[in-house]
Amino acid sequence: MVLGDKDMPDGNVTRTITFTGKDGDASQHMNQSDGSHEVRSVQVHRGMSTDAPTKTGKSSVDSKEASANTKSVDVTEHLLSLDEVCKKYNVQANADRPQDSYGLSTSQAQQLLESNGPNKLTPPKKKSGFHKFMICLMSLFNLMLLAAGILVYILLAIDYENNKSSIYMGAILIGVAFMNAGVEWYQQRKSENTMAALQQMIPAKTHTIREGRLETTQSADVVVGDVVYLRMGDKVPADCYVFAGSEMKVDNSSLTGESEPQERGAGNSMHNPLEATNMAFNGTLVVSGDAYAIVVRTGDNTALGQIAGLTAGEEKAQSPLSHEIATFVRIIAGVAMSTAAVFFVVSMCLYKNFGLGIQFAIGTFVAWVPEGLPATVTMLLTIAAKRMAAQNVLVKDLQGVETLGAITLLATDKTGTLTRNQMTVANVWACRALYAAMRSHDDAGQQISSANDPGVREVLMTSALCSSAKFDRTDVPVDKRELLGDATEAGLVRFAASRMPADFDDLPRRHAKVFEVPFNSANKWMLTIHRLAHARGPLTLLIKGAPERILRLCSTILIGRESVPLDDSHLAQYDETYRYMASRGHRVLAFAQLELDGAVYTADYTFDRKHPNYPTEGYTFVGLASLEDPPKHGVREAIGRCRSAGIQVMMVTGDHPLTAEAIARKINLLIGETREGVAAHTGRPVADIREDEYDAVVVHGESIADMSEEDWDAVFRKPEVIFARTSPKNKLEIVTRAQELGHIVGVTGDGVNDSPCIQKADLGIAMNQSGSDVSKEAASMILLDDNFASIINGIEEGRLIFANLKKSIRYTLSHSTPEVLPQILYVIVPVPVMLTSIMILTIDLGFEIFAALTYAWEPAESANGLMKLPPRKPVSMHSIAMLRARRARRPPLPVDPITGEPVVPGRITRMARAVRAPFTRMWWQERFERSEAEVLVDGDLLSWAYLEAGLISAISLTTVFFVVLNSYGISPRQAQAMAKDTSITYFNKDSPNYTYNGRTFSGEEQFYALNGARTGLIFSIYILQVFNLFICKARFRMPFGKFMFRNVRTFYGFGAGLLLLVIITYIPPLNVVFNSSYKAIPLYWLIALGFGFVLLGYASLRMLVLRKSKPIKWNQTIDGLHMHPTIWSTRHTTHSVVEAQ
Repeated sequence: MVLGDKDMPDGNVTRTITFTGKDGDASQHMNQSDGSHEVRSVQVHRGMSTDAPTKTGKSSVDSKEASANTKSVDVTEHLLSLDEVCKKYNVQANADRPQDSYGLSTSQAQQLLESNGPNKLTPPKKKSGFHKFMICLMSLFNLMLLAAGILVYILLAIDYENNKSSIYMGAILIGVAFMNAGVEWYQQRKSENTMAALQQMIPAKTHTIREGRLETTQSADVVVGDVVYLRMGDKVPADCYVFAGSEMKVDNSSLTGESEPQERGAGNSMHNPLEATNMAFNGTLVVSGDAYAIVVRTGDNTALGQIAGLTAGEEKAQSPLSHEIATFVRIIAGVAMSTAAVFFVVSMCLYKNFGLGIQFAIGTFVAWVPEGLPATVTMLLTIAAKRMAAQNVLVKDLQGVETLGAITLLATDKTGTLTRNQMTVANVWACRALYAAMRSHDDAGQQISSANDPGVREVLMTSALCSSAKFDRTDVPVDKRELLGDATEAGLVRFAASRMPADFDDLPRRHAKVFEVPFNSANKWMLTIHRLAHARGPLTLLIKGAPERILRLCSTILIGRESVPLDDSHLAQYDETYRYMASRGHRVLAFAQLELDGAVYTADYTFDRKHPNYPTEGYTFVGLASLEDPPKHGVREAIGRCRSAGIQVMMVTGDHPLTAEAIARKINLLIGETREGVAAHTGRPVADIREDEYDAVVVHGESIADMSEEDWDAVFRKPEVIFARTSPKNKLEIVTRAQELGHIVGVTGDGVNDSPCIQKADLGIAMNQSGSDVSKEAASMILLDDNFASIINGIEEGRLIFANLKKSIRYTLSHSTPEVLPQILYVIVPVPVMLTSIMILTIDLGFEIFAALTYAWEPAESANGLMKLPPRKPVSMHSIAMLRARRARRPPLPVDPITGEPVVPGRITRMARAVRAPFTRMWWQERFERSEAEVLVDGDLLSWAYLEAGLISAISLTTVFFVVLNSYGISPRQAQAMAKDTSITYFNKDSPNYTYNGRTFSGEEQFYALNGARTGLIFSIYILQVFNLFICKARFRMPFGKFMFRNVRTFYGFGAGLLLLVIITYIPPLNVVFNSSYKAIPLYWLIALGFGFVLLGYASLRMLVLRKSKPIKWNQTIDGLHMHPTIWSTRHTTHSVVEAQ
């Protein structure tokens, strides 16, 4: 493997990775951007010598660099036979009956694990701690603080005498920048460690065969020589030599960039190991079929291990909420710099003093900027993620915390997500007779008396033989065995094993499988051919799958022991039985067979999947089997709560529409009538039913391709939607269409067919226990306990964290006006410097950050209040129209002529567009469009923080300042006169005496008077903010009541802030740094306490006014929701079809 770098126009570097085969006749190149660490393309070149120099772009790789950066993929096993591989690794494998392979012994595996170490990749090289710290230090806020601190020292160097009072300020400004960066760096590091620790809760597992037993092993414990069983949905645990397989295809995109799944099985004609058809590599995903393989490389020795450092990236897309906060921070920074510049000019015009103007500009800037806000937000999200993990909701990154609370549409799979994924055969229909597979009060049909009943034996044989499910062992009774495989097949295999216990284990040997077409989402059936002799030949074709698909392939039906042509009476009874089974919420499968003509299909006949040379029609229909999969406990209430929260819940399933509808009616997903239901009740044709007469719609997957945009709009307008018989392509289109309407889409699923839409969704949710590795890889959130109800807890937690973030920001910004106003008075009136930059930083990064963080633990105002509110970005006709109008105004992205994909602009282009945007009409038009969406920082929040609470606090601190100053004998008029006299600097210890009305104030008295007033001022801000801390808790209720005191950490927060103020006030040496006075008298702080009650009264009056002018929009109550436990929903007593039988 050879590496080469090439500079690109957008500033990124493209890295080419060249894999060279053993014989030098094939190599593979992967182009990779250092910015995104994404494999972009794969090129395979023939006839290249390994000795030829490799060139990439403009220049060749230097020979020393090439040798240093060269790693060969030393896999040669793909060129060996199975016997050679087995001998090399001292393992026993059986190519004819791979399930009977012995594998390694337990002692062998343990010895290899101890000698070679665990099967883990060395973590890729990450940015160093210092690098990350410097990134934090280079943020906009910190750069401005650094610049301000350096500017202070420049002023000190120019004019020391007039600026020596600021000697500490420069150091503190620079120190605060470093401290702020340190806090952010520490929090990021803590968040990364937390997320990594949480993800360790879902260790990868692999099926291995050791000592002849199929068992589940942690992937980290897999060793070289292990025989592994790979099936659809698995992630390949190591580099493996495939010696037996059935239509297995792997997704190699994570390794080679190949977009199409590659077929893997026994045999190989390729020299390049990455192209070898008998090799499956670590990290790739099995998307169809299954196979048996021998592990030949583990850990860092795998192909992925050799390039892991290159392909692993740390860059992540910015989440919507992070983008919203970053935009707000940039706006505030712009306002701060603009205000500082304006008042610097004003100060220069009034006083002609450059140093004074700079000091004032720095103070104004520091007052505007909420320095601790970014770190506070990160901490709040991290705490929320840990709390969600405690509720069995694992969030892979912090983005998922916020997105879950904003979901407007939840598309969920049925099997394994809403239901238990524990399939049990309930009924069998064969030879025109209905059988009950288990005794139940509401099961129709006769009991199965014998496994040899006509039609029943054929169903049992097909269930046992035409299957990819496997028992883990055969030396114990069937009921004590574990089954590996799809839940549907597992249910059928257990049914067959229970009815044929004597010879079940011997069936695969006596009737060996000679050919197989595995189930796939396109065909929706599985076909196998076995050595099952009959009168006309040695081979029999067995097939099972979706009833409508199987029926199309059949021309005869099994009646007794004979095959008779299908007629209308057979089809009518088939339809009636199918409807009965599906209406009970059962999954229904059909079975068929064909006795192959021995004259054509001999015992040694070779079948071909790629060029089908086996019969594809004319089969004999055997019968139907229905499997019951009851809903999970708690699903009914969870969906009811989801819908009550204004979230549209849709079922997207591959099952029959009747099955999907029956289950949906049990779990609150479907309450209203469908168009067909209204037509049946009213006796009118379906075409005559108007849109407003029905609320539910069931869409068949086959009709999706023909749906127009108007059809999609009509479907999504309905509150109850089911998509049935869907393919992965259908599911992906459903998610895409919903997102185009502005929905924030969450998708839940557990299978391979769910992974494309899980990845496409705004929030993909996978199941931990029943979910495939593919779905968990694609998801951004995993339910550790597979409990659908955990999603509701997550949604509520997501909504709570958004509400608390908003409260925290509302609180944090409220001190900006009280900090800015003294700076304005200092220049305009003028008055003495009421609040220094150091004191402002003490407020912002001292007691305020303690209090703001306590909102992370703030409970909801009421038990169910958050879940009765609509989503914060609801989708309505108005929002859809506005979204489409915006898209129409924006120019389309250019399209790559080769790939046909939109070309995403580079970083420089995006920055240029962002700078130009505020100067365009479209930007301002979109800013002032009426929207129903709730944003983090809205007009109400800004009004309260800057105008209402801000002004009340500013009046309070100004009053306290002048009252305290007056207590020292300096009246407000005297203070103004002293500040206005620019020829003399007052209020320093070395200032000249000032005489007024016969009283003389020495420099020391002036100094202590001013610092005493400043101390009163800062305590005034603290007291007002304590009141504000409680007021901001009340978003929907009056700011009174027990709910305001439920968060004990609130008291810790403002207690820590009070302790800080006491320390900097009453420890004399600190008075010099923080401009405080240990002589301050707390009596005058009672004025601020009075203003605190004024603020509380104003907030109460404001709440009353808002309730009248802008009432809260609660969700409408949905009639018909059943919120009692789901266990009762599994009892179904519909007998209409039973009686018809």
